[in-house]
Amino acid sequence: MDATSATTAVDFQTLRNEMVSRQIAARGVRDRRVLEALRTVPREAFVPERLAEFAYDDTPLPIGENQTISQPYVVALMAEALEIRPGDRVLEIGAGSGYAAAVLSRVAREVFTVERHELLAREARARMERLGYSNVHILHGDGTLGWPDHAPYDGIVVAAGGPEVPQALLAQLAEGGRLVIPIGPDVRTQNLVRVRRRPDGGFTREDLGAVRFVPLIGAQGWREEGGAFTASPVAPVAGVGGPPGEPVTENPATTVRPGEAERASGNGGGAGDAGDLSVRAVRFG
Repeated sequence: MDATSATTAVDFQTLRNEMVSRQIAARGVRDRRVLEALRTVPREAFVPERLAEFAYDDTPLPIGENQTISQPYVVALMAEALEIRPGDRVLEIGAGSGYAAAVLSRVAREVFTVERHELLAREARARMERLGYSNVHILHGDGTLGWPDHAPYDGIVVAAGGPEVPQALLAQLAEGGRLVIPIGPDVRTQNLVRVRRRPDGGFTREDLGAVRFVPLIGAQGWREEGGAFTASPVAPVAGVGGPPGEPVTENPATTVRPGEAERASGNGGGAGDAGDLSVRAVRFG
């Protein structure tokens, strides 16, 4: 059986429903609109055809340019953390294949997403047009600088880990807006934080727990030189409080086999995973 025939024979809707119930809802994600979005977006259309039958496995999958499509639970966790309302405009940093943007587009009014890899941006743009996601807009550029032409945004989500919260993204956050981003002192130690913009122009930061993401490369992120990463010379705005814990998500910079993904994500199911993480609020700005 060739790859096309095998793909046709798979009941993707059933796999999609099982993914939501077993991998996402069982781990504590409760936002009904996010869960419904994950039941409707065809993840198999956002991975290489040869991997379509694995699209609903509990693991990231390679999509080219040494990048991956994130584990479904991670997409759900970050979407819920954004607290999106139907009329919201959302900025995503790190479009990848476009899957997370497609999920967000079923919850938000409009989604703008920036991808630093030109090939991935071009492929994601074509995929959105083919699938009819007309409220998703894709830009090839430096995600650490955001997309100021369409600011301010009610929500900003960053699918890569930086040394600090980029000032450019804070500047593009609307009053009352939420920014969800992994940050940490090195490329392998990160915490997921949620930043809110207060009416007085300052910010409140909430610590959502330990994670591990691909490095955020750019003018206000990490610089890669000879295989080593150094923080770009931008004045810090917010650090990560508390000691790092055991990571609960995957490292999208690597190809992870299913068994490894379970260990990396703390895949034991139930409320003990990241969906039930305690939140610590810190004020800054």
